[in-house]
Amino acid sequence: MDDLDAALRQLLERQAIEEVLLRYASTIDHKDYPTLRSLFCDDIRGQYGDVVVEGGDALLQWIDEMTVDKSWQHHLLSVYHIDLISDTEAEALTYHTSHQTARDTPERCTRIIARYRDKLRKVDGSWKIADKVMEIGWTDEFLAPSALES
Repeated sequence: MDDLDAALRQLLERQAIEEVLLRYASTIDHKDYPTLRSLFCDDIRGQYGDVVVEGGDALLQWIDEMTVDKSWQHHLLSVYHIDLISDTEAEALTYHTSHQTARDTPERCTRIIARYRDKLRKVDGSWKIADKVMEIGWTDEFLAPSALES
């Protein structure tokens, strides 16, 4: 029974971590910044390409500044690996495709293809993102489908 209990605990931890990673993307898409901030450790380090931001409040402000002109955002994530390092530390690899349109150019869509490498830490019983590295594969722009119909 102990093996089954351990396996169940591991599955529940993995599910909780995946929920944090997916919630990160959906809160950015909906600009739900209070929930987004709750997913970060206070001492989070974020690296997005060559940009490094340290601290939960600073990262939240940076994300807000980078998306303030976005009228539509859509992240599609596939969580490929979650490795439980200990009871309070985990690492994850997530593949990322993001589509964004801006208010002033709604006919143009930017697509970002990337990977997230995350380190998570359990804080007060909840998993939080402690380190996020976005490895950008490429970006491109194209006409949004609604613009093609016009």
